[in-house]
This record gives sequence, C-alpha cells and structure tokens, in this order.
Amino acid sequence: MASSSLSFSSLHHLNLETPKTFRRRRPTTVLPIIASKDSLPPLSATSADIAPIVTGNSSPNLPLRMIPGSYGIPFIQPLKDRFEYFYAAGGRDEYFKSRVNKYQSTVFRANMPPGPFIAGNPRVVVLLDAKSFPTLFDVSKVEKKDLFTGTFMPSTELTGGHRVLSYLDPSEPKHAPLKNLVFFMLKSSRNRILPEFEATYDELFNDLELELAQKGKAFFNDAGEQAAFRFLGRAYLSSNPEETMIGKDGPKLISTWVLFNLGPLLRLGLPWFVEEPLLHTFRLPPALIKKNYQKLYDYFESSSSPIIEEAQSLGISKEEAIHNILFTVCFNTFGGIKILFPNTLKWLGRAGTSLHTQLSSEIRNAIKTHGVKEGEMLFGYQPFATKDPKVFDRPEEFVPDRFVGDGENLLKYVMWSNGPETEAPTTANKQCAGKDFVVLITRLFVVELFRRYDSFDIEVAASPLGAKVTLTSLKRARV
Repeated sequence: MASSSLSFSSLHHLNLETPKTFRRRRPTTVLPIIASKDSLPPLSATSADIAPIVTGNSSPNLPLRMIPGSYGIPFIQPLKDRFEYFYAAGGRDEYFKSRVNKYQSTVFRANMPPGPFIAGNPRVVVLLDAKSFPTLFDVSKVEKKDLFTGTFMPSTELTGGHRVLSYLDPSEPKHAPLKNLVFFMLKSSRNRILPEFEATYDELFNDLELELAQKGKAFFNDAGEQAAFRFLGRAYLSSNPEETMIGKDGPKLISTWVLFNLGPLLRLGLPWFVEEPLLHTFRLPPALIKKNYQKLYDYFESSSSPIIEEAQSLGISKEEAIHNILFTVCFNTFGGIKILFPNTLKWLGRAGTSLHTQLSSEIRNAIKTHGVKEGEMLFGYQPFATKDPKVFDRPEEFVPDRFVGDGENLLKYVMWSNGPETEAPTTANKQCAGKDFVVLITRLFVVELFRRYDSFDIEVAASPLGAKVTLTSLKRARV
C-alpha cells in the first residue's frame, strides 16, 4: 500500500509561480522556500530568471542563491538526459550525484524521464537532501494532482477510466471518501492480518525449504509474490485468490499491468535500442492487457462485497470502488511487498550471522515472554528517500540499529510513504493510508524468518523492481 516502496523518483510539481495557484488554501499569501548558503538554495518560481523569495518563518538575513541547473534545448536535452539517466555508467544514482557535484547544490533544475513523447513537460526542481525533501509532502506548497508517478500519468484506461486515489490531490472532493475507504479496508481486516500472515508465510517457508532440499537453491521472488497475493486476498477480502477463477495467475497479471503503468520509468535490462522505443518513447497500448485487467477486476468484484457496500455508503459508485480496491491491493500493497520483502531479505542476508544471531534471539525471547505487539521495533527498514550525510552517518551503508535507542530521533528524517515516518496519514494529506500496515507486515516477515531459522545465505541479482534473491541455505532454529 506504501507508494514510496516503488522504485521511481518522488517528483511533484511545485506551484510557486503566482498566488492564485494557492487560492483554495492560502488566499492572500504564497510561502516559498529558502535555505542558507551552507545548506540549500531557495526554491523560486519555475522560470530561472525569476528572483527567489523568502518565507515568513525564516531569517531574511540568510544569503540566498538562485536554483542552479538548466533544462537545455527543448526536446533535444530531455532526450540526452533520459539516455544518461537510464544507460550511463552508474545509472540513476550517478545522474543525480554528478549534478550535485556540478552545481554544488542538492537542489537543482533538471529534466526527468520519460520526456518526449510521453511527458509533455519533463522540467523539474530536484530536491535531494533531508532539509528540502519534506517540501514534497507539504500540500500547502505542492499540488499532488496526477503526479503519483512523477512527470507523467499513466492512461486512465489502465484503471477503468477512473483517476484512482493515488492521483488525486487532497483538495479534490473524491479524495477524502476514497481515502476513508482504504482506512475501512485496513480497520475491517485487523483481526485477520496476524493469523493470515503467519499461516501464509509458514506455507511459503515450507515450500522454500523443500525446493532448497531438492535443488540446492530456492528462488525467493516468485514464491514470495504468490504468498504476498495469497496473504492480501485472505487478509483484506477473506478470499484466497488461488481458490478462485484467478488461480495462481494473480502475480503475473499484476506484474504485467504494473509494467504498463510504470514502463516509462523502468529499465528491464534490454538493449537501449529496444527499450527506448518500447518503453520510454511511446506508451504501451492499454488494450493489450484489457482482458488480464478484467480478470483482476472480476476477482475483486466477487470478493469485496463488504468494502463495496461501505464505498456506496460514502457516495462512491460500485465500479469506481472496485477499481480503487484493485489499485490499492495490487499496485500499492502487492507492488510494495514485491520490492520490499526481497530487499529486506537482501540486506539481512548480507549483514551476516552476527545480526542473524541477534535478531533470532530478540525475536524468540519477545515471542516467549510477551508476544509480538504492533509498534515494537524488531527491525527498521527504510527505502531510499534521502541519504543526506549531514543527517545520517555512513549514509550509503545498511546499519541495522540506525534507528534504535537514541537513533529514534532520526526518524523524522525518514521520508517514505509520501510523508515523514513520524507523521500519520489523514484524509487531508497524501501519506499512504497503509503506512503502518507496511511497517507491521515487514516486521512480521522478519519475525517469521528468525522464528524458524538461526541464519541463512543468499545470492542477489538485479531486478527492474527491487532485487532478485535466491536462498542458498536455511539453518533451522535449534530447539
């Protein structure tokens, strides 16, 4: 459900041109953004020749800088930037790092993919540090309309002709009832989440053990995705999708549909002369997956009666409700788990037996003495939002206990789920409604792993979304 778990940049249009942009929220004033010379340049309007302005809550004596960077020649430069972003040495990280070094600033102007011919306007102001990044979540300064995937919006043909919740700004009338519907989904499933997670992931690890015994290796991703969709069906809908007409095709249907949504932002590892025209220059035709999407729609229509009834009581039509339920479960939640769990396994596996021993001991003692409660910190996982060295020591490293003890003070700098970790989702913001759900099931995943095993070994390969993880050993817990 967490949007931030997807592997694309968090880009939102900064409406700083004129006061009238803010007429709905701030009828008389516009609050732009400033910074000191030692930290950040100010955000001015979107044209490079407009002077920066100072916020009312900052010292007017701080030196100001214009936002560096250039958009270059229209059409030509966006294409060059796109090629560098996807195919140059170092990939996306180097694309940003090279510009930070060039401009000596973590805020700069740049073109962001996909550009021509998919995105009409690739021009953005990039925010890359812990001080400026929260601006993306301030709905008094930014508009969220149709910007969930950055500078382009996938065709609504992929969602039944509807603009689903993720693409709505909080000011739009449908935002609050649709977000309340997601809150209802979470609340109504609360008694099923723990038992269904334990049952489903017990099945998963039994299958992985069997495959490991037979083949010497066990590929986690495919089996993990089957388990994820099975768990979500059981938890949210009281329905195992594998026992319906959808069978075991769910993860494949979802992954193909997600590709059609996110293709312009992905690399599949194909040669550039194949990927560029196929993914980054023209949209994949939604008609190609219409039948597959209908299969998913039919499953959710037949399995979501209580949620649909709640939606209708909120003034949401049945059809719009089903498309939003499907998007919430398949794109937000399943898509997040598809990336998050393999990456969690990757970092835990690479950390080695010392961390494994520590976690297995803590988890088993907690289960034995108190039980695992929602809110306990068993393991902190943070998808990449910022790696600001002014905030985080060793920002490029996985530090297992970074947010434990005094490290909890750093949580305010953990930006994910379309908001800070220390804030909560409401109908008035765009923070993911299932933010705490994602944290909970990730902790449960770690609990299930170290409840069963003392340690494990892995092999890791690259993937367009997340990581491909193969288990090479599982050391059963000593009783």
